[in-house]
Formats: sequence, C-alpha cells, structure tokens
Amino acid sequence: MRYQRRVAAVGLVAAGALLFSACGSDNEGEGGGQAAANAQACGGKQNLRASGSSAQANAMTRFVTTFEQTCEGQTLAYTPSGSGAGRNEFIGGQTDFAGSDAALDGEEVQQAQQRCGSEAWNLPLVFGPIAIAYNLPGVQDLVLDGPTIAKIFNGQVTTWNDPAIAALNPGKQLPAVPIVVNFRSDESGTTENFQNYLNAASNNAYGKEASDSFNGGVGAGARGSQGVADATRNTPNSITYVESSFATRAGLGVAQVINAGGGQPVPLTPQTVGNAIENVAVVGQGNNLVLDLNSLFTTTAPDAYPIALATYEIVCSDYQDDPTGQGVKAFLTTALSPTAQQGLPEAGYVPLPDRFRQRLTDAVNAIQ
Repeated sequence: MRYQRRVAAVGLVAAGALLFSACGSDNEGEGGGQAAANAQACGGKQNLRASGSSAQANAMTRFVTTFEQTCEGQTLAYTPSGSGAGRNEFIGGQTDFAGSDAALDGEEVQQAQQRCGSEAWNLPLVFGPIAIAYNLPGVQDLVLDGPTIAKIFNGQVTTWNDPAIAALNPGKQLPAVPIVVNFRSDESGTTENFQNYLNAASNNAYGKEASDSFNGGVGAGARGSQGVADATRNTPNSITYVESSFATRAGLGVAQVINAGGGQPVPLTPQTVGNAIENVAVVGQGNNLVLDLNSLFTTTAPDAYPIALATYEIVCSDYQDDPTGQGVKAFLTTALSPTAQQGLPEAGYVPLPDRFRQRLTDAVNAIQ
C-alpha cells in the first residue's frame, strides 16, 4: 500500500477516536474540540452513492442529514431499491456500499472480493424491532411466546380463546372468535427475519421454510409494511408482524413477548431491544461482523425483546480508490455518532448499545 494511504488511514482512525471522545464529553467547554474532531473525521469522495434495504431507509435519511451537516460539501445519495438490488449494485461497482437485510453469502462473497480487490465486510449498523401487532377489541397488554406465535402464523392456533393463548393471559376475557392473520404479500426481509424467529423461538414448531415470502399457509396478504398495518387496523380480531413504527402509527396493540428464558413478558421498547442486541453473537471473523441472529431470537436475557431485524452496510475493507474509502469511512463514523443515533427511536429503530457500537467503531476505523 502506498505511504500516503497509510498516513490517511492512521489520520482517520485518530479522527474517529477523537470524534467519539468529544461526543461523549459532558464538558461544554470542549465544543471547539468536538468541531475539530468532526472536521478531521470528514474527507474523501464528496458524492457517495449507496443502495439497498428499504427497511433502513428512514434511518439512512437521519444518518445522511448528520453526515452532510458534519462534513460540509459531502453528500450521500441512498436509493432504497431492496437488499438484493443493493448487493448486486455494490458487487457491480455501481455504488460505494450496499445496505442489506442479509449478509453476503455464497458466490456473493467471492464476487464482492473481486469488486473490492480486498475482503468485503458486513457491518450491522441498523436494528429495527418487529412488532406482533394486533387489533383485538377489549383486550390490552396481550402476552404471547415464541411457540404460540408460531402456531398462530402457521394456522395451528386459530381462535383467540385457544388454551395456549389463554394460559399466557390469565384473567383476560379472550373472545371465542377466529384469528385473522395478515401477512406481507410482497417479498420482504422483514418476512424472512420473522420466519427465522418463528423457527428458532419455537424449536421448529413453525415448520416452514424461512424466505422473503410468507410461507405460513394461512391468512390474507397485503403489500408492504403500511399495507399489513392498515389491514390489521381495519380488521377486528386480526394480527400481523410489522416494523414497530408502523404499528405505533396505526394505533395497534403490540404484544409483550416471553423470550426463550421464560419468566416475565417483555414489552417492545428501545431499551428491551437494546438488551437483546447487546448479547447477539458475532460469527464473522475479525471486522466482518456477520451476526448469528438466532442468538437474538432465542435470547434468555431478562428484559430482552427477541424479535428484530438487522441491516448491514456492506463495504470494502480496503477500497482500491483512496478517496472512496475515506468518504465511506467518514459517513459511517458520523452515522455511529450520538447525534445520529439519538433520533432513531422516533423512526422506529433502536440506538446501538455502547458495547456494540464500539465494536462497529473499531471496524469502521479499520476501513482503508
């Protein structure tokens, strides 16, 4: 590697450290120091391009705003074209990085390495909780667990007063009416992650292949997250899975979930999802932070909500074009900053727990 490139890399690592140190300070007198650190974290390619996961689109909007405010003159154009398209466009060299609900796999790993001239890394930057949202007149604070959710979504539990649901909700008046299941009719990373959860958390009682199409064999389809939220809002006695922000905006009930550890029902909050993320297992090597999401789905940690999807930013570990590597690094550094992270709950996402964010910071600092 050229000497100048090594100098640039070292300077950016130091800048990243200064940025996080400044952002974490309570000393208002250090405002000038933070501004200087932000300036040092910037640089490289001015107009970045990325595409991919629509699940992270609202988070990316916030990250881009922080990036453009922090790094004057630098921009990022993100196209939410879907995870598959994002991976293909990155591998084809049409974009500088990709957003994806799934890590690179199979032939994609080798193809991305050829595109980068180096290893490609999967960096899980955005986590979005999946709500079990319901419209059940007269019933609040519904409690469910993994096996029961699986049996609802594969048609084995068909009425709201089924003994499996009643056992989890003592004292509640559950109506003796059919459960109406609403599912995503379009291909969706949310659907795939949800079905992975159903299999993992039910010891395979769900019994259906996890893919981006719903395979439960029951219910009515609606297109998109807004579609299933609207269908559930407009249909009494119905239930769906959907990103939490859509459930909130639709005024739907959100079930509390008993995780694999048993014990108390866990409500969906940024803190309880963060508790699950804190303990998720990383199975990738080094800075390639591929996750074992089954470790999240089957968490036994107290007060940990177990259903969430992770979105990766897929990057080159060592870009052949130095300015591009510097620009991608600058964007990701600002995305990890407290300024960018603190507004995520309003958009239905979860700020990264400190320990997990530090792991990502170390990986971002290593990009060249």
